[in-house]
Amino acid sequence: MDEMREILKKVQEKKISIEEAEKLLRADLIEQVGDLAQLDIFRKTRTGVPEVVYAEKKEAQLVLEIVNSFLKKNRFAIISRYTREQELLIKNNYGKNDEYEIEINELGKIIIVREKSFSFIKKNGRVGIITAGSSDIPVAEEAKVISRVMGCTVFTGYDVGIAGFHRIFTPLSEMIKNEVDVIIVCAGMEGTLPGVVAALVDVPVIGVPVSSGYGLGEKGKGALTTMLQSCSPGLLVVNIDNGFGAGASAALIANKISK
Repeated sequence: MDEMREILKKVQEKKISIEEAEKLLRADLIEQVGDLAQLDIFRKTRTGVPEVVYAEKKEAQLVLEIVNSFLKKNRFAIISRYTREQELLIKNNYGKNDEYEIEINELGKIIIVREKSFSFIKKNGRVGIITAGSSDIPVAEEAKVISRVMGCTVFTGYDVGIAGFHRIFTPLSEMIKNEVDVIIVCAGMEGTLPGVVAALVDVPVIGVPVSSGYGLGEKGKGALTTMLQSCSPGLLVVNIDNGFGAGASAALIANKISK
């Protein structure tokens, strides 16, 4: 933040123009980590969505270096789709450090490392998250963590899919009573549930196809096709297993509505 303060000070002292300051600030938004990664440190300031370290297929030491850089600038780091080796390295470096706190969501495969004195800003957005089956819960948990990090209150209803459709009404009713702004619905197999939910509520529904299923529509392809072909208006669809994208989009919608 020192670089940003210096640029703003120069504007205040009329040493540089606003246009020049804008160029410098944009240039300062990217920080180099070795020769392998560029961190968009101020993405959250620009877009409202924090940058998350996608750890899959990254070397554990590189992930740790990226986390170190985030903590220096933002006081927190979020790591998704981590491996056991990466988890152990992060725990060994920050688990016994009195300055930091580690939150691990094993189902959603997300780790949050933050300074103990830091807390995410609470906003008024309300997000509902529903899963059709228990195998969809990991993707839903990823969405839940991201929505909460972005300041939303989250209401969940898991394992309430089409195979036992009567189960949907209680959690859906509670979400309506709590005035959720948007609902995320995660479903694998044939992926029917998001379209059904969208036909029952007056808020946007985000469908997340999950990579379960077999045969012709395996690995979430059948669910994705069903959601894209749904005749229910108000249904938006993200890519297969994209809990992060669903959680971020839902939080942006909910926080905007809550204003």
